[in-house]
Amino acid sequence: MTSESPYAAGTSGTPSPVLSVGPVTLSTPDRAVDLQVRVSAPVSGTELPVILFSHGHGRSNHLSSLNGYAPLANFWAAHGFVVIQPTHLDSATLTLNPETPGAPLYWRSRAEDMKRILDRLDAIEAAVPQLSGRLDRNKVAVAGHSLGGYTASLLLGARLTHPADGTEVNLAEPRITAGVLLAAPGRGGEALSPVAAQNYPFFLTTDFSTMRTPALVVAGDKDASPHLTVAGAAWHADPYFLSRGRKSLLTLFDAEHGLGGISGYDVAETTDENPERVAAVQQLSWAYLRTELYPGDSAWQDACDALRVGPHPLGRVESR
Repeated sequence: MTSESPYAAGTSGTPSPVLSVGPVTLSTPDRAVDLQVRVSAPVSGTELPVILFSHGHGRSNHLSSLNGYAPLANFWAAHGFVVIQPTHLDSATLTLNPETPGAPLYWRSRAEDMKRILDRLDAIEAAVPQLSGRLDRNKVAVAGHSLGGYTASLLLGARLTHPADGTEVNLAEPRITAGVLLAAPGRGGEALSPVAAQNYPFFLTTDFSTMRTPALVVAGDKDASPHLTVAGAAWHADPYFLSRGRKSLLTLFDAEHGLGGISGYDVAETTDENPERVAAVQQLSWAYLRTELYPGDSAWQDACDALRVGPHPLGRVESR
């Protein structure tokens, strides 16, 4: 990281040592396999807010599981959050039969995983005794990358028409009061690529107009995602422009789908490796959630101010 980066020293204070435990297994008889999660938290502190993080559906074997996204999970935990990362059923680590109901992307199960976690926080605390009594269950956020961003959008209030029976699907979770969508899918209809429309028909009817929960949408201006959309990189900003309620959009300059490398340290699938960009995502996502969960906290304004420092900004923020 160069000395020109406004995030070289950070705006979020001194990091805490992090405790990370996984897998924590939650018995789920109504699921194809039991739900496993990783829990990361600062070693000290009480009344800790919670981030549920949904991984993407990447090409790697392990990044799309509880073992991925260390650059984000470690940072958030080191700065005061408890981060809970499930392994969704689409993870390559599970090698499920392709005929398993919901395959290949398990869009409904992914959102239900997050609801299960919130229902089972007592069991998670019992499995990780160092967490006992330290969670603030009234301060819960969701974040997700790529397909995980779609999962997060459903929990924040986005809806769709079920491709099998035509019913409206509403998976909004009222216990979640803020979110971060990282390179998330955009609108359906004619914006989808033919491949996506044929193979992932649930994307066709995505409706962001019901997504009212506050959220930060993060999009790379070089993230064309031609396998999913014909609308270009702007497609990933749809959850900001087509939703309602209080929202912010962080557009990262020259960023592709990996947003600089958020899915893991030095991983092969990152096409735009950039430690400064990752630092910006770390700081701004943390700051956004900090201020949303603790109104009056200056973290978000401080992080936005830092983004504008220097002759070559990493991105821009707009809000409504």
